[in-house]
Amino acid sequence: MLIELLAAAGEAAPQNSFGFMEAMNQGGVIAWSIFGVLVIMSVGSFYILITKLLEQQKIFNQYKNVRTQFWRAGTLREGATKLDKNSAWRQLVDDGLAAEDAHSKMTDSLEAHDWLHGSLARSEATINAKLAGGLPFLATVGATAPFVGLLGTVIGIYRALINIGIAGSASIDKVAGPVGEALIMTAIGLLVAVPAVLAYNWLQSRNKRIAELLSGFSTDILANINSKGAVKPAVMTQASTQQAGKAAATAPATKPATGATTTATTTTKR
Repeated sequence: MLIELLAAAGEAAPQNSFGFMEAMNQGGVIAWSIFGVLVIMSVGSFYILITKLLEQQKIFNQYKNVRTQFWRAGTLREGATKLDKNSAWRQLVDDGLAAEDAHSKMTDSLEAHDWLHGSLARSEATINAKLAGGLPFLATVGATAPFVGLLGTVIGIYRALINIGIAGSASIDKVAGPVGEALIMTAIGLLVAVPAVLAYNWLQSRNKRIAELLSGFSTDILANINSKGAVKPAVMTQASTQQAGKAAATAPATKPATGATTTATTTTKR
């Protein structure tokens, strides 16, 4: 008796026909095509985000060697050997040295300086252009993904209106599928666009920081070449930083002792 009641209840249980797959299947080829485009946009956005983050972090890590090892070398050529061959910093040094070898052929010193400056500027522009690769795709996804989702929304609403016209009544079973499809497309479009916009802005800010470091390094190289190696930027190592911190910490303690000695001497004289 109990088994028969359970079987009857199972047969009478309502079947859910308004899920994601059901809504997409009702939308047909158009709904699945729009969904596929949004998926491609999302996958491409995350791929660019991950690869660019790794590329940027590699440049930041290499900059530590520039500050601690490169400028301690006697010459630029010697310092270049301490940098990674495929790094942006090595490219700037190599381009600067190549420009130095070529500028000796110029008779005007002003033209030689402009040649060096222009060569380093071109090298910077090449590196920055490489870092900016892929960012236009993120900007495009962030700008167009909501509209791609809106296209699916419009199609879903249109199908709902057609069902209402055919049935002659706006019953929930006629419009739930198309309206659900429309809402799903809107949500997916936003889920694709928002991460792309955030990733674009974040990567852009990091690229600006790298561009500042490259510009400063390029200026230091230009000054070093024009001064025949006499001008180098100040390099603070970890050991020298610790010694400076200890000196700063002990300096205030010395001043009160001096003041106390002066006071004692004054009191003795009185």
